[in-house]
Amino acid sequence: MRDEDRTAGSCDSCGGPIPSTAGPTCPHCGAALDREIGFRNSDARLTNEAAHLIEERSRLGLDGLVGGLEYVVINVEANHHRAAVEELLARTGLTVDDAFADDVRATVVLRAAGSADVLVTARRGPSPFEPFTDRPKARALPRTRLETFGFRCVDLDAYERIQRSRGVRFMTAEPGEGRGFRLIQTEPSAFTGNSLGLIERIGAGRSYRTRDARDLVERFDKPERTYLDRIGRLDHAATRVRAAQRDDAILEFIGLTNYRFDFAIYVKSLNSITNAARLSADDFAMVFTSGIAPYVDETTSGPTERFIHDYGPRVHHLAWDTTRIDDTFAGLKRDGQEFLLDLVGSPAEGLKQTFSTPSRHTLLVNEYIHRFGDFDGFFTRSNVTLLTEATSRQ
Repeated sequence: MRDEDRTAGSCDSCGGPIPSTAGPTCPHCGAALDREIGFRNSDARLTNEAAHLIEERSRLGLDGLVGGLEYVVINVEANHHRAAVEELLARTGLTVDDAFADDVRATVVLRAAGSADVLVTARRGPSPFEPFTDRPKARALPRTRLETFGFRCVDLDAYERIQRSRGVRFMTAEPGEGRGFRLIQTEPSAFTGNSLGLIERIGAGRSYRTRDARDLVERFDKPERTYLDRIGRLDHAATRVRAAQRDDAILEFIGLTNYRFDFAIYVKSLNSITNAARLSADDFAMVFTSGIAPYVDETTSGPTERFIHDYGPRVHHLAWDTTRIDDTFAGLKRDGQEFLLDLVGSPAEGLKQTFSTPSRHTLLVNEYIHRFGDFDGFFTRSNVTLLTEATSRQ
Protein backbone atom coordinates (compact mmCIF):
# COMPACT_ATOMS: atom_id res chain seq x y z
CA MET A 1 0.00 0.00 0.00
CA ARG A 2 1.31 3.45 -0.94
CA ASP A 3 1.52 6.17 1.74
CA GLU A 4 -1.03 8.27 -0.14
CA ASP A 5 -3.48 5.35 0.05
CA ARG A 6 -3.19 4.95 3.83
CA THR A 7 -5.75 6.66 6.03
CA ALA A 8 -5.10 8.42 9.32
CA GLY A 9 -8.66 8.64 10.60
CA SER A 10 -11.59 10.70 9.38
CA CYS A 11 -12.51 14.38 9.37
CA ASP A 12 -14.67 15.49 12.31
CA SER A 13 -16.51 17.95 10.07
CA CYS A 14 -17.40 15.97 6.96
CA GLY A 15 -16.49 12.40 7.92
CA GLY A 16 -14.28 11.93 4.89
CA PRO A 17 -11.20 9.67 5.10
CA ILE A 18 -7.96 11.53 5.78
CA PRO A 19 -4.88 10.19 3.93
CA SER A 20 -1.72 9.88 6.01
CA THR A 21 -0.09 12.48 3.72
CA ALA A 22 -2.73 15.13 4.49
CA GLY A 23 -1.74 18.64 5.51
CA PRO A 24 -3.35 20.78 8.23
CA THR A 25 -6.77 20.91 6.51
CA CYS A 26 -9.23 18.28 5.28
CA PRO A 27 -8.75 17.61 1.53
CA HIS A 28 -12.53 17.16 1.18
CA CYS A 29 -14.08 20.12 3.00
CA GLY A 30 -11.14 22.32 4.01
CA ALA A 31 -11.80 22.13 7.76
CA ALA A 32 -8.83 22.35 10.14
CA LEU A 33 -7.70 18.90 11.24
CA ASP A 34 -6.85 17.65 14.70
CA ARG A 35 -3.12 18.03 15.42
CA GLU A 36 -2.59 14.27 15.30
CA ILE A 37 -4.41 13.68 11.99
CA GLY A 38 -1.80 13.32 9.27
CA PHE A 39 1.00 13.64 11.86
CA ARG A 40 4.24 11.79 11.16
CA ASN A 41 7.42 11.86 13.22
CA SER A 42 10.79 12.97 11.92
CA ASP A 43 14.03 13.71 13.75
CA ALA A 44 14.64 17.25 12.46
CA ARG A 45 12.76 19.11 15.23
CA LEU A 46 13.89 16.71 17.93
CA THR A 47 17.58 16.95 17.09
CA ASN A 48 17.47 20.74 16.82
CA GLU A 49 15.55 21.31 20.06
CA ALA A 50 17.63 18.77 21.98
CA ALA A 51 20.75 20.75 21.07
CA HIS A 52 19.13 23.97 22.28
CA LEU A 53 18.08 22.27 25.54
CA ILE A 54 21.61 21.11 26.24
CA GLU A 55 22.83 24.68 25.70
CA GLU A 56 20.12 25.92 28.09
CA ARG A 57 21.14 23.36 30.73
CA SER A 58 24.67 24.72 30.62
CA ARG A 59 23.56 28.35 30.72
CA LEU A 60 21.29 27.78 33.73
CA GLY A 61 23.89 25.85 35.70
CA LEU A 62 22.23 22.44 35.51
CA ASP A 63 25.24 20.66 34.03
CA GLY A 64 26.69 18.17 36.48
CA LEU A 65 23.86 18.40 39.02
CA VAL A 66 22.23 15.13 37.95
CA GLY A 67 24.09 11.83 37.66
CA GLY A 68 23.12 8.30 36.79
CA LEU A 69 20.08 6.26 37.70
CA GLU A 70 19.99 5.24 41.36
CA TYR A 71 16.61 3.50 41.65
CA VAL A 72 13.27 2.74 40.02
CA VAL A 73 9.95 2.41 41.83
CA ILE A 74 7.50 -0.28 40.69
CA ASN A 75 4.18 0.02 42.48
CA VAL A 76 1.78 -2.94 42.53
CA GLU A 77 -1.58 -3.79 44.07
CA ALA A 78 -1.26 -4.74 47.75
CA ASN A 79 -2.41 -8.31 47.09
CA HIS A 80 0.30 -8.70 44.43
CA HIS A 81 3.17 -7.25 46.46
CA ARG A 82 4.75 -10.45 47.71
CA ALA A 83 4.28 -12.24 44.39
CA ALA A 84 5.86 -9.34 42.47
CA VAL A 85 8.95 -9.43 44.71
CA GLU A 86 9.26 -13.21 44.45
CA GLU A 87 8.91 -13.05 40.68
CA LEU A 88 11.73 -10.51 40.33
CA LEU A 89 13.93 -12.62 42.62
CA ALA A 90 13.27 -15.65 40.40
CA ARG A 91 13.72 -13.86 37.04
CA THR A 92 16.64 -11.48 37.64
CA GLY A 93 19.90 -11.24 39.57
CA LEU A 94 18.32 -8.98 42.18
CA THR A 95 18.39 -9.85 45.88
CA VAL A 96 16.54 -8.31 48.84
CA ASP A 97 18.50 -5.55 50.56
CA ASP A 98 15.79 -4.05 52.80
CA ALA A 99 12.07 -4.30 53.54
CA PHE A 100 10.11 -1.68 55.44
CA ALA A 101 6.75 0.04 55.71
CA ASP A 102 5.43 3.46 56.68
CA ASP A 103 2.04 5.15 56.64
CA VAL A 104 2.16 5.58 52.83
CA ARG A 105 3.44 2.27 51.46
CA ALA A 106 5.23 -1.01 52.01
CA THR A 107 8.62 -1.19 50.27
CA VAL A 108 11.02 -3.99 49.38
CA VAL A 109 14.42 -2.86 48.09
CA LEU A 110 16.02 -5.17 45.53
CA ARG A 111 19.69 -4.78 44.60
CA ALA A 112 22.30 -6.18 42.22
CA ALA A 113 25.98 -5.26 41.92
CA GLY A 114 26.59 -2.28 39.68
CA SER A 115 22.89 -1.71 39.06
CA ALA A 116 20.21 0.77 39.92
CA ASP A 117 18.04 -0.50 42.76
CA VAL A 118 14.46 -1.66 42.25
CA LEU A 119 11.94 -0.59 44.90
CA VAL A 120 8.79 -2.70 44.80
CA THR A 121 6.07 -0.83 46.63
CA ALA A 122 2.40 -1.24 47.55
CA ARG A 123 0.57 1.99 48.34
CA ARG A 124 -1.87 2.15 51.23
CA GLY A 125 -4.05 4.83 49.61
CA PRO A 126 -4.87 6.40 46.24
CA SER A 127 -2.06 6.92 43.75
CA PRO A 128 -1.36 10.13 41.78
CA PHE A 129 -0.49 7.86 38.85
CA GLU A 130 -3.94 6.26 38.60
CA PRO A 131 -5.23 8.61 35.86
CA PHE A 132 -2.64 7.06 33.53
CA THR A 133 -3.94 3.53 34.08
CA ASP A 134 -7.50 4.23 32.94
CA ARG A 135 -7.09 2.15 29.79
CA PRO A 136 -8.83 -1.06 28.66
CA LYS A 137 -6.08 -3.50 29.68
CA ALA A 138 -4.79 -1.58 32.71
CA ARG A 139 -7.97 -0.73 34.63
CA ALA A 140 -8.03 -4.04 36.47
CA LEU A 141 -4.73 -3.09 38.17
CA PRO A 142 -5.13 0.68 38.64
CA ARG A 143 -2.11 1.20 40.92
CA THR A 144 0.25 -1.06 39.00
CA ARG A 145 3.00 0.57 36.97
CA LEU A 146 6.62 1.57 37.07
CA GLU A 147 6.09 5.00 38.60
CA THR A 148 9.45 6.64 39.14
CA PHE A 149 13.03 6.80 37.89
CA GLY A 150 15.31 8.19 40.61
CA PHE A 151 18.58 9.93 39.71
CA ARG A 152 21.49 11.03 41.87
CA CYS A 153 21.68 14.77 42.51
CA VAL A 154 24.68 16.55 44.01
CA ASP A 155 22.91 19.82 44.93
CA LEU A 156 19.18 19.35 45.35
CA ASP A 157 18.49 22.95 46.41
CA ALA A 158 20.12 24.37 43.28
CA TYR A 159 18.41 21.82 41.07
CA GLU A 160 14.98 22.54 42.51
CA ARG A 161 15.40 26.30 42.26
CA ILE A 162 16.49 26.18 38.62
CA GLN A 163 13.86 23.69 37.53
CA ARG A 164 11.05 25.61 39.20
CA SER A 165 12.22 28.69 37.29
CA ARG A 166 11.75 26.62 34.10
CA GLY A 167 8.17 25.81 35.11
CA VAL A 168 8.80 22.25 36.36
CA ARG A 169 6.20 21.11 38.88
CA PHE A 170 7.07 18.89 41.83
CA MET A 171 4.84 16.69 43.98
CA THR A 172 5.82 18.47 47.20
CA ALA A 173 6.50 22.10 48.12
CA GLU A 174 10.04 21.25 49.22
CA PRO A 175 12.36 18.24 49.38
CA GLY A 176 11.56 15.51 51.87
CA GLU A 177 14.15 14.00 54.19
CA GLY A 178 14.75 10.35 54.94
CA ARG A 179 17.44 8.43 56.75
CA GLY A 180 20.58 9.66 55.01
CA PHE A 181 19.01 11.37 52.01
CA ARG A 182 16.94 14.26 50.71
CA LEU A 183 14.49 13.72 47.86
CA ILE A 184 12.17 15.63 45.59
CA GLN A 185 10.00 14.19 42.83
CA THR A 186 8.42 15.69 39.72
CA GLU A 187 4.71 15.39 39.07
CA PRO A 188 3.88 12.53 36.67
CA SER A 189 4.63 13.54 33.10
CA ALA A 190 1.66 14.22 30.84
CA PHE A 191 3.60 12.48 28.06
CA THR A 192 4.90 9.33 29.76
CA GLY A 193 3.01 8.97 33.04
CA ASN A 194 6.44 8.63 34.70
CA SER A 195 7.88 10.75 37.50
CA LEU A 196 11.54 11.58 38.06
CA GLY A 197 12.99 11.48 41.56
CA LEU A 198 16.12 13.44 42.47
CA ILE A 199 17.96 12.05 45.47
CA GLU A 200 20.83 13.70 47.33
CA ARG A 201 22.74 11.44 49.69
CA ILE A 202 23.84 12.70 53.10
CA GLY A 203 26.87 10.75 54.25
CA ALA A 204 27.58 7.13 53.37
CA GLY A 205 25.00 4.44 52.79
CA ARG A 206 22.22 3.83 50.33
CA SER A 207 19.04 3.70 52.37
CA TYR A 208 15.52 4.59 51.19
CA ARG A 209 13.90 4.47 54.63
CA THR A 210 11.66 7.36 55.58
CA ARG A 211 11.85 8.85 59.07
CA ASP A 212 8.85 6.81 60.29
CA ALA A 213 9.79 3.55 58.52
CA ARG A 214 9.52 0.30 60.44
CA ASP A 215 10.72 -3.18 59.55
CA LEU A 216 8.51 -5.19 57.23
CA VAL A 217 8.28 -8.59 58.90
CA GLU A 218 8.34 -10.77 55.81
CA ARG A 219 10.97 -13.18 54.59
CA PHE A 220 11.82 -13.39 50.90
CA ASP A 221 14.06 -16.20 49.68
CA LYS A 222 16.21 -16.03 46.57
CA PRO A 223 15.94 -19.21 44.47
CA GLU A 224 19.21 -21.14 44.21
CA ARG A 225 19.59 -21.14 40.43
CA THR A 226 23.08 -20.71 38.99
CA TYR A 227 21.88 -18.92 35.87
CA LEU A 228 20.44 -16.05 37.93
CA ASP A 229 24.02 -15.04 38.74
CA ARG A 230 24.47 -14.29 35.02
CA ILE A 231 21.68 -11.68 35.00
CA GLY A 232 23.30 -8.41 35.97
CA ARG A 233 22.58 -4.71 35.99
CA LEU A 234 19.60 -2.80 34.69
CA ASP A 235 20.77 -1.86 31.19
CA HIS A 236 17.84 0.25 30.01
CA ALA A 237 14.10 0.78 30.33
CA ALA A 238 11.68 1.48 27.50
CA THR A 239 8.68 3.78 27.86
CA ARG A 240 5.99 3.74 25.20
CA VAL A 241 4.58 7.15 24.30
CA ARG A 242 2.06 8.38 21.76
CA ALA A 243 3.42 9.26 18.33
CA ALA A 244 2.55 12.95 18.55
CA GLN A 245 4.21 13.23 21.99
CA ARG A 246 7.47 11.47 21.20
CA ASP A 247 9.52 14.66 20.85
CA ASP A 248 7.93 16.28 23.91
CA ALA A 249 8.60 13.21 26.07
CA ILE A 250 12.27 12.99 25.09
CA LEU A 251 12.88 16.73 25.36
CA GLU A 252 11.22 16.82 28.78
CA PHE A 253 13.55 14.06 29.99
CA ILE A 254 16.64 15.79 28.59
CA GLY A 255 15.63 19.01 30.34
CA LEU A 256 15.34 17.22 33.70
CA THR A 257 18.59 15.23 33.51
CA ASN A 258 22.07 15.42 32.00
CA TYR A 259 21.11 12.92 29.29
CA ARG A 260 21.29 13.59 25.53
CA PHE A 261 19.35 12.29 22.56
CA ASP A 262 21.46 9.58 20.93
CA PHE A 263 19.64 7.84 18.08
CA ALA A 264 16.33 6.70 16.62
CA ILE A 265 15.60 3.48 14.74
CA TYR A 266 12.53 3.57 12.48
CA VAL A 267 10.64 0.37 11.70
CA LYS A 268 8.24 1.66 9.07
CA SER A 269 6.55 -1.68 8.45
CA LEU A 270 5.40 -1.74 12.11
CA ASN A 271 4.77 2.01 12.50
CA SER A 272 7.33 2.22 15.30
CA ILE A 273 10.36 4.26 16.36
CA THR A 274 12.83 3.22 19.05
CA ASN A 275 14.67 6.25 20.48
CA ALA A 276 17.51 6.25 23.01
CA ALA A 277 18.73 8.96 25.40
CA ARG A 278 22.17 8.33 26.89
CA LEU A 279 24.28 9.75 29.70
CA SER A 280 27.36 7.79 28.63
CA ALA A 281 28.07 4.50 26.91
CA ASP A 282 28.41 2.78 30.29
CA ASP A 283 25.34 4.18 32.06
CA PHE A 284 21.71 3.13 32.16
CA ALA A 285 19.94 4.26 28.97
CA MET A 286 16.42 5.62 28.70
CA VAL A 287 14.53 4.34 25.67
CA PHE A 288 11.32 5.84 24.28
CA THR A 289 9.23 3.93 21.76
CA SER A 290 6.42 5.53 19.78
CA GLY A 291 4.55 5.22 16.56
CA ILE A 292 5.68 7.05 13.45
CA ALA A 293 2.05 8.01 12.96
CA PRO A 294 -0.72 8.04 15.61
CA TYR A 295 -3.11 5.23 16.48
CA VAL A 296 -5.92 4.68 13.99
CA ASP A 297 -7.27 1.19 14.65
CA GLU A 298 -6.23 -2.26 15.86
CA THR A 299 -5.55 -3.52 12.34
CA THR A 300 -3.27 -0.87 10.88
CA SER A 301 -1.61 0.97 13.77
CA GLY A 302 1.13 -1.51 14.67
CA PRO A 303 2.05 -3.04 18.05
CA THR A 304 3.55 0.08 19.64
CA GLU A 305 0.54 2.33 19.18
CA ARG A 306 -1.82 -0.56 20.01
CA PHE A 307 -0.02 -1.06 23.32
CA ILE A 308 -0.47 2.61 24.22
CA HIS A 309 -4.12 2.46 23.22
CA ASP A 310 -4.62 -0.59 25.47
CA TYR A 311 -2.40 0.34 28.46
CA GLY A 312 -1.72 4.07 28.17
CA PRO A 313 1.76 5.63 28.07
CA ARG A 314 3.96 3.67 30.44
CA VAL A 315 7.16 1.67 30.81
CA HIS A 316 6.89 -1.45 28.67
CA HIS A 317 10.02 -3.34 29.72
CA LEU A 318 13.15 -3.43 31.84
CA ALA A 319 16.29 -4.77 30.16
CA TRP A 320 18.86 -6.78 32.10
CA ASP A 321 22.48 -7.24 31.06
CA THR A 322 22.92 -11.01 30.73
CA THR A 323 25.97 -13.22 30.17
CA ARG A 324 25.89 -16.73 28.70
CA ILE A 325 22.47 -15.77 27.45
CA ASP A 326 21.73 -19.08 25.71
CA ASP A 327 22.14 -21.03 28.95
CA THR A 328 20.30 -18.36 30.93
CA PHE A 329 17.40 -18.38 28.46
CA ALA A 330 17.21 -22.18 28.65
CA GLY A 331 17.24 -22.09 32.47
CA LEU A 332 14.49 -19.49 32.66
CA LYS A 333 12.32 -21.50 30.26
CA ARG A 334 12.95 -24.69 32.22
CA ASP A 335 11.76 -22.96 35.38
CA GLY A 336 8.53 -21.73 33.86
CA GLN A 337 9.27 -18.36 32.31
CA GLU A 338 7.46 -17.88 28.99
CA PHE A 339 8.76 -15.65 26.22
CA LEU A 340 7.30 -13.58 23.41
CA LEU A 341 9.99 -14.87 21.04
CA ASP A 342 13.15 -16.95 20.95
CA LEU A 343 16.58 -15.36 21.25
CA VAL A 344 17.28 -13.03 18.33
CA GLY A 345 20.68 -11.87 17.08
CA SER A 346 24.07 -13.59 17.13
CA PRO A 347 27.70 -13.07 18.17
CA ALA A 348 28.44 -12.03 14.59
CA GLU A 349 25.80 -9.30 14.80
CA GLY A 350 27.12 -8.19 18.18
CA LEU A 351 24.22 -8.97 20.50
CA LYS A 352 21.41 -11.33 21.46
CA GLN A 353 18.10 -10.35 23.06
CA THR A 354 14.67 -11.64 23.97
CA PHE A 355 11.45 -10.49 25.65
CA SER A 356 9.61 -12.36 28.39
CA THR A 357 5.85 -12.38 28.47
CA PRO A 358 4.48 -9.56 30.65
CA SER A 359 4.18 -10.12 34.38
CA ARG A 360 0.64 -10.43 35.72
CA HIS A 361 1.87 -8.73 38.91
CA THR A 362 3.76 -5.72 37.50
CA LEU A 363 2.55 -5.69 33.85
CA LEU A 364 6.24 -5.32 32.89
CA VAL A 365 8.18 -7.34 30.34
CA ASN A 366 11.76 -8.40 31.12
CA GLU A 367 14.28 -8.07 28.33
CA TYR A 368 17.47 -10.10 28.55
CA ILE A 369 20.34 -8.68 26.50
CA HIS A 370 23.92 -9.81 25.84
CA ARG A 371 26.35 -7.62 23.90
CA PHE A 372 29.34 -9.57 22.62
CA GLY A 373 33.02 -8.68 22.59
CA ASP A 374 33.87 -5.28 21.17
CA PHE A 375 30.33 -4.49 19.94
CA ASP A 376 30.13 -0.73 20.44
CA GLY A 377 26.54 -0.20 19.40
CA PHE A 378 23.39 -0.28 21.46
CA PHE A 379 20.84 -2.06 19.25
CA THR A 380 20.69 -3.46 15.73
CA ARG A 381 17.86 -2.66 13.35
CA SER A 382 17.08 -6.33 12.75
CA ASN A 383 16.71 -7.08 16.48
CA VAL A 384 14.59 -3.99 17.06
CA THR A 385 12.26 -5.08 14.26
CA LEU A 386 11.88 -8.62 15.62
CA LEU A 387 11.38 -7.47 19.21
CA THR A 388 8.83 -4.86 18.21
CA GLU A 389 6.89 -7.38 16.15
CA ALA A 390 6.91 -9.85 19.07
CA THR A 391 5.07 -7.40 21.33
CA SER A 392 1.99 -7.82 19.15
CA ARG A 393 1.63 -11.23 20.84
CA GLN A 394 1.37 -9.93 24.40
